Parts: sequence; structure tokens; C-alpha cells
Amino acid sequence: MSKILIIAEHLNGHLNPATGKCVSCATAIGGEIHVLVLGNAPDAPAAEAAKLAGVTKIISVARSENEHALAAVFAPQIVALAAGYSHLLTPSSTFGKDLLPRVAALLGVAQISDIMAVDGPYTFQRPIYAGNALVTIEAPPEQTVLGTVRTASWPGAASGSSAASIESASPEITLPSHTRFINLQQGKSDRPDLQSAAKVVSGGRALGSAENFKLIYQFADALGAGVGASRAAVDAGYVPNEMQVGQTGKIIAPELYIAIGISGAIQHLTGIKDAGTIVAINKDPEAPIFEVADFGLVGDLFKIVPELTAAVC
Repeated sequence: MSKILIIAEHLNGHLNPATGKCVSCATAIGGEIHVLVLGNAPDAPAAEAAKLAGVTKIISVARSENEHALAAVFAPQIVALAAGYSHLLTPSSTFGKDLLPRVAALLGVAQISDIMAVDGPYTFQRPIYAGNALVTIEAPPEQTVLGTVRTASWPGAASGSSAASIESASPEITLPSHTRFINLQQGKSDRPDLQSAAKVVSGGRALGSAENFKLIYQFADALGAGVGASRAAVDAGYVPNEMQVGQTGKIIAPELYIAIGISGAIQHLTGIKDAGTIVAINKDPEAPIFEVADFGLVGDLFKIVPELTAAVC
């Protein structure tokens, strides 16, 4: 039977929803599921992880060096605790993409990226060619399987009625000191988080300026939605890059995605392919976005969006 260790992602004492999606992937693999929480004060995220349905044990490691999620510091601790596990999983987020290659190098095994489907304990599907094709990968069963989980392809694990046991661990290893934390810069917003929002409104280069992007913010606020943008809008300086949706930005799967003034380049469509319902607003009836949209509206966004905002309010 498989024995799976999930590396929890957390920030400011709260578990990232991506960890629950890793649990769903682990459930599809089948076997015993444990979650490793590394931190300087991991009690709160460990308690959250213990409530995830399907998880049987939480391993909590408290060290002052773990105050910030540095891959160079986390990786040796994970390797020290990895003995006996058949699978190690992390979210396919900035955290996981930074961390797991180091773990793979230390263990001397290959990594599987962006797992979006499980065909068996050692057989997985992942997207290639900007999501235009899927490839099936077989991992050797004699080695530990390391994989990042494409969170947009998996539902979050439910909160269980009973909590898993929490055990403390203290791997006796000397941690590297060549990497150190300087500071963290992150955008702050009262709007829903882009990657976990049920509804997302995104704007494109057709907005014309950062000032005009307020139309997107107003409409999103009326809907209670997160706000995203195309790469073209980000490159034009309308919004910061943490709002970018697409192959080189965030991969999201909201229940409702509204694309305004976005033509629909394949790189953008890669980031929204798992969305429930896609609505497109564009003045060009031949825009590629209409090929994937469930609902489309051809017209001037500067007239349509204010009218929609007023109707919602």
C-alpha cells in the first residue's frame, strides 16, 4: 500500500487551500496520507491540516530556521523524514516549484510536475505544450515518487469530523546557511485571493490604461470576485504581475471566469481551462476567446461593463 507525505504550504499561521487539493490527489493515488508542516510555530496550520478528510497523521517540525519557507532549509529536513514514504507531494505553486526540485536532487530521483489526473499509484497525467495535449507518465515503483499537484485540476479536501493525530519531529541535521531570508513583498487586497476565488473577473490590454482598469475592479467588487489580468495588461503596466492569469502566471479554476477585453491567446487559455463557466466580452467577434467561452458578448467594454456593474449593484 502507498504511503504518501504531503508538504504543507502555509503563511501567517494559515494553511493554504492548495494543501487540501494535494490531499485530494493523494486520495486518488490511494494509501495512507500524512502531512508534514514545517515552521517556527507550526501548531495552527498543523491543526488545520489535521482536519482534512483522509489525512491520518500530521508531522510537525518546529525550528527557528523554519520561520520563512526557504527551499534550501526545508529540503534537507524533508529528505531526513522521507524514509518509508512511496510518494512526496507539494502544490504546483511558487512554493512547490521552488522546493521539490531540491528534494528530488537530494534524493536522486526525477520529479513529475503538474499532476492533473491519477491513472494508478505510479501512473499520472500532466499537461504539455501549453495545455494543448496531455501526456501519461509512469514512475518506477522502486523509487520514491515526487510530484507537484496542479491545484486547478483538483477539488479541495473536505474538513473531516475528527482530527488526525499530530506528532512532533526533530530531524537531527545541520541546516545550510548559504541562503537567508531578506524580506517578503506581496500585494495586499481585500478582494478574494485570485487562486482560490469562486468568481474571477480579468481585464486585458483593451482597457488601454491602468486608470481604465478601475472598471474591472468595480465590476469585480460588485460580484464579490477576485481580479486577474492577461499578460498583455501586465506587460503594459496596468496591473502588478501577481494578477497575471495564464501559462506564465496563475493557473486558476473558478466556478465563473469573466474575460473582458482579452483576445484569448493560448497562453492565457491554459490558465483558465479548468474554469466552470467562461464569459467573454470583446469587440472583436473573431477573438479566439469566444471559441472556449460558454457565453460571449460582442461590443464596447466601456459601455457594457458599467451597465453590468450597475445591474449587479
